[in-house]
Amino acid sequence: MSTSTEIKRKAKDLGYLACGIIPSMVFDEYTKALDDRINSFPESKELYANFYKLAEKNEAAKSIIVTTIRYNKYKVPEKLQGLIGKMYLFDSRLSYSYENRAKLEFETYLKTFGFNILPSNVPVRWAAVKAGLGKFGRNNFIYDPEHGSYIIINTWAIDKELDYDTGDEKSFPSGCNENCQKCVSSCPTAALSGSLSMDMGKCIARHSFSAKDALDEKTRSQMGLWIYGCDVCQDVCPLNKDKFKESKEFPLLSEFEEYLKPENLLTMDENTYLNIVDPRFWYIGKDNIWLWKCNALRHMINSGDPKYHSFIKKHCDDPDPRIKELAQWGSNKLKI
Repeated sequence: MSTSTEIKRKAKDLGYLACGIIPSMVFDEYTKALDDRINSFPESKELYANFYKLAEKNEAAKSIIVTTIRYNKYKVPEKLQGLIGKMYLFDSRLSYSYENRAKLEFETYLKTFGFNILPSNVPVRWAAVKAGLGKFGRNNFIYDPEHGSYIIINTWAIDKELDYDTGDEKSFPSGCNENCQKCVSSCPTAALSGSLSMDMGKCIARHSFSAKDALDEKTRSQMGLWIYGCDVCQDVCPLNKDKFKESKEFPLLSEFEEYLKPENLLTMDENTYLNIVDPRFWYIGKDNIWLWKCNALRHMINSGDPKYHSFIKKHCDDPDPRIKELAQWGSNKLKI
């Protein structure tokens, strides 16, 4: 049995959906895609410029091992449906997750062959396509035939040559035909504007993580009820229909439900944020509790639910000018 075959068998034993191996390379197509996006959306140039480093090859690397693993086996808590993106609810990087334990065991196994696992920047979605593990959907996600886009992709760069796979690099998976535009037409902020195109500067997930100041009124309204992340383009996709059928509980997630209620996020203190919320959902950052509060407040305003009126009114005098302005906008909008 070849080394490549042994590696793939071990990946399957650990619960990975698939494993592919490709030669280390410079991802020219990926670089061109970034060029095209910057040309199409120059206002988002700064965001996309940060991704060019993913196409840089580590000269010591000979092979890239790519795996996929599903997260649609977990139950989405009803209270968090449509508030927190699923991938962030079931974060595979958490030390206590099964997926992280599988990754560490896989890395240990790879080292038994004498491989050095090298630091390397890899555009994981492109690597997965090249390894034959999935195909691009129009919304830019990679699709597995059985589990849709609800998959996690991991890569490892190693210093040895192996037997390589060749993927079918056609852009669209079976079923994502030229007439289907559901993800594009459903994107609330029009971040998706065409096939395999995206203005990252308009993405709800990006706004929820990285807003530097109060958002404009149009964008606030378009973001709807999302507090952290967004799943709209995946949830409306026909290829993802009925993919969340399992009911396993993700470790410790139920313990966070109370903290993630909009009213509790809006009123949480610094200690709760730094010790409970931020370590679990870290994209917003330790210094940006204000953004969590704005996201929760925007959710309340866009929901129109009278149970939130007192919270909105109270924060019209918030000491943080960003929270204060948002609350005043919501109060005027809802006439409370």
